[in-house]
Amino acid sequence: MSEEDNSKLAELNRRLNKTLDDERDAARQKRHDKGYRTARENLEDLVDSGSFNEYGQLAVAAQRSRRDYEELQTETAADGIITGLCNINRDEVGENASQAVVIINDFSVLAGTQGFFHHKKLDRMCELAEKSKLPVIMYAEGGGGRPADTDVSTQIAGLNITSFTSWAKLTGHSLKIAVNNGYCFAGNAALYGAADFCISTKNSWIGMAGPAMIEGGGLGTFDPKDIGPAEMHYKNGHLDFLADDEAEATAITKKLLSYFQGAKKDWEEKDQTPLRTMIPEDRRKGFPVRDILNTIADENSFLEMKKIFGRSVITGFMRIEGRPFAVLANDCQQLGGAIDSSAADKAANFIEICSAHGLPILSFVDTPGFMVGPDSEKEGAFRRMGELFKHGARIKTPLVGIILRRGYGLGAMAMMGGSFVDPIYSASWPNGEFGGMGLEGYVKLGFKKELEAEETEEKKKALFDKLVARMYEVGKATEAAAHLEMDAVIDPASTRETILKAFKSFGA
Repeated sequence: MSEEDNSKLAELNRRLNKTLDDERDAARQKRHDKGYRTARENLEDLVDSGSFNEYGQLAVAAQRSRRDYEELQTETAADGIITGLCNINRDEVGENASQAVVIINDFSVLAGTQGFFHHKKLDRMCELAEKSKLPVIMYAEGGGGRPADTDVSTQIAGLNITSFTSWAKLTGHSLKIAVNNGYCFAGNAALYGAADFCISTKNSWIGMAGPAMIEGGGLGTFDPKDIGPAEMHYKNGHLDFLADDEAEATAITKKLLSYFQGAKKDWEEKDQTPLRTMIPEDRRKGFPVRDILNTIADENSFLEMKKIFGRSVITGFMRIEGRPFAVLANDCQQLGGAIDSSAADKAANFIEICSAHGLPILSFVDTPGFMVGPDSEKEGAFRRMGELFKHGARIKTPLVGIILRRGYGLGAMAMMGGSFVDPIYSASWPNGEFGGMGLEGYVKLGFKKELEAEETEEKKKALFDKLVARMYEVGKATEAAAHLEMDAVIDPASTRETILKAFKSFGA
């Protein structure tokens, strides 16, 4: 190599180093003082070692006409967005399945705002993700549009940029997982909200406008931390996961992504015999369904999302013998397992995403049906519960339904994709019970005259209990299976085996 070539290489390395944390120590320290990580520290934690291939590292803000170029190289490193291709979870799922696109907004560069070259880099990543159907991980922290890019003289408002449509068009095509820590406002928030899954730290504030825009609109003066706190969004069901910090958010991201990457080579099965006694003999008693899910799932493989929203339906993921599945389950300890409007929204959205990205679905049913009553209807129940049927009818991936106990009414049908014939296999545990509505309600409605004819409350109760018991016998699991309303009644301890046989039979 000639002396001139050596000089050019040295200059290149000098330029590249200016984008790294060691050359931007003040910016790094500012992040650490807040208890935050730098963008490149998050990058290092997310991607497999040595796998990151960076795009556009040498970009700077389009401000050469107003700022020193040397200063821009450090102060606006990579124009505030780190982009590239990489592997994530390679040791677990293999080389090909682990390929992904990474987009990390760097808040230390002009508050993570979106500039001219920033948008060009983002569009480039969306283009590559679309071409190769690669999943995309975005760290979204930032303050939205940047008005100070003076080098772009032919632009008026910048409303002709394509980043938002490029990102949105990936929906249903490339899985999008967005992560946030800190402030996420305006354009950054729009991108964040258009992801398939939103993961946030507790130290996050997410809003479609930051303080400056709000004040500029004449709506008052607010501290950034008054706008869209993460815990509010999580409670309202607009965040899928809430993490303590960036490290936990990144760990959740990698685990969540892994379910869509395919099977894991290594797994551990728990003892399945406890499943036989996890449902109380008293059919009126509740039970912790998460214990059942965690027992069926491979060790440490169950991951729940939207935990405190729409609580009567659990949504999440598990593995069985390393194979990934999306999971729906009724929680009888919340509203008795009745599906209210929030739970219907949660389940419908979950089904849509998992179906679009090829993840097979397991549904564990124990519900008296949809939530009813005037208060429920005030929430637009008929439309929101109707959406669950619409998304169920469009499921593109195989679904297996396991009835744990109660399978009543439209709610049970919705949990099974819309009908008990929609799953590729449906099975009940021995204590399953079935009907067009809950047994008690059915007796009260169907035998109203007979009950009213009884002379005393004691006799009414005796007749009521007798009729409920009779209806239970008629609608118990073995009778429902005998009438072919489901495919089988199984030993609870064989649930894993049953699920795998069903999917393997259909080549899933």
